[in-house]
Amino acid sequence: MTDSSTSGFFADRSKLDLENYVIFDYLFESFVDPEEAAAHLCQEQSTAQWKRPGVDEDLRGQFGAKVIELNVEKTLDGPTMALPSTPDQTSYECRVKIAHPHANFGPKLPNLLTAACGEGAFFSPGISLIKLLDIHFPESYLQHFEGPKFGVEGLRDMLALHDRPIFFGVIKPNIGLPPEPFAELARESWLGGLDIAKDDEMLSDVVWSPLSERSARVGKARLECEQILGQPKIYLANITDEVDRIIELHDLAVGNGANALMLNTMTVGLSAVRMLRKHTRVPLVAHFDFIAPFTRMPNYGVDSKLITKLQRIAGFDAIILAGFGARMKTSDEEVFENVAECLEPLGQIKTALPVPAGSQWAGSTAELYDRLKTIDFGIVPGRGVFGHPMGPRAGAASLLQGWEAHRQGITLDDYADAHPELKAAIESFT
Repeated sequence: MTDSSTSGFFADRSKLDLENYVIFDYLFESFVDPEEAAAHLCQEQSTAQWKRPGVDEDLRGQFGAKVIELNVEKTLDGPTMALPSTPDQTSYECRVKIAHPHANFGPKLPNLLTAACGEGAFFSPGISLIKLLDIHFPESYLQHFEGPKFGVEGLRDMLALHDRPIFFGVIKPNIGLPPEPFAELARESWLGGLDIAKDDEMLSDVVWSPLSERSARVGKARLECEQILGQPKIYLANITDEVDRIIELHDLAVGNGANALMLNTMTVGLSAVRMLRKHTRVPLVAHFDFIAPFTRMPNYGVDSKLITKLQRIAGFDAIILAGFGARMKTSDEEVFENVAECLEPLGQIKTALPVPAGSQWAGSTAELYDRLKTIDFGIVPGRGVFGHPMGPRAGAASLLQGWEAHRQGITLDDYADAHPELKAAIESFT
C-alpha cells in the first residue's frame, strides 16, 4: 500500500460522528508494518477498491472503515502460531479500534458479523492471527434491536420470585428416557422447590422422545405442580432444530405447556433467535453450545463476552454460559465479563439473566452470590438435583437449603444437621 492509501483508512476519533459508526475492537498479530496491516484490515472490511478506474472519486470518506486507535502491544521474534504462508520473522501484537459505518450493513446481525468476522478480517494481508474482542454500539444502532422481551425482571415476575437467585435444573438422564419417566423427574424436582426444569441441550425432537409427547407430559406436570404448590414453575423446552422448523416447534411446545424455550444459539444462528423473539410470547434462554470453538484461543477468533452481548441484543431473556471452576476451563475474569454483558446497561435493551454453568450443587449458590455480589443470576445443576441419592425432590430441596443456610449466616455443615437433603448433597458432591 502507498502512504496515501494507508492514511485514507485512518481518522481522528474526535472528527467523526460516532453515532454513525460501530467500533470493532481487535487484537491482531502482523508480520508487516502495523499501520499497513490495520489499513488493510479496514480496506478488506469495507470499500476494498474505493474508486472506479478513470473516475475521480474516493468512497472511503463515507463508506470506509477507519482506524481510530492503534497500539503495538508487543514485538515478537516470530509468529505465535505458524499458519500456512506466515513467514518466520519479526511480528507485532497490536490492539486496534476500527470505526465502521453501520450504514454499510444496517441493523442486521448476519451482515454486522460479516463485516466484523468475515473474509476481510480473518484473511487480511499481513495479519497472521486476529481476535475480535468487542463491538461497541451507538444508541442509533441499538435502537433497532428489541433485545429481551422479559429480561431479569420479567422472569422474576413470571415466577413471583424477587428475593433470591433462580434455580434451574437439567433433567437427567438427559438422553434416552422416554417422555413419561422424564416428566416424572420434572414433577419431583418442582415439588422439591426447583423453579425451572429444563431439557438438556442435547435433547431435541427425536423419535424416542418426540417434542409433541414430551412437552405435553412435562407441561401437564408443571400445571399440576403449580396447583399443588400455589407457586408458578417453568418448563424450559429445547427447540433447537433446523431453522425452518423453529416456529413450528415453538407453537407445539408452548401449546403443550412449555412456558419458556431454549435454543443452542450458535448452532441455529443469531438471526433465527431474533426471528423467534418477534414471534414468541414466552421467555427465550440461550445455551452456549458451539461457542467455545470460536472463543477458546487467546489470540484468535471471537471473545466470548461479545457473543454474550450479541445473544442479549438478539433477544434472549436468560443466557447459560460457561461458569467458574476447572470443568468449564474458563478464567474467572472471563466469567465476570460475561455476567457483566448480561447485566450492565446497554441502551434501551433489558438485562438478561446470567446463568453460569458447571457441575453445580447445593453449595454453589452461595459461592456464586459471594462472587457476583447480586441475586440476579441462575444456577443450573444437573446431577446436583437429578443425581441426588434421595431423588430429584430432595435434590431440589437441597438447593433451597443451601441458599437458606447462606442467608441465615449458618455453615452448610451446621445447617445440614437438621436437613437430611442438604447433608446427603454434601456427602455426594464434595
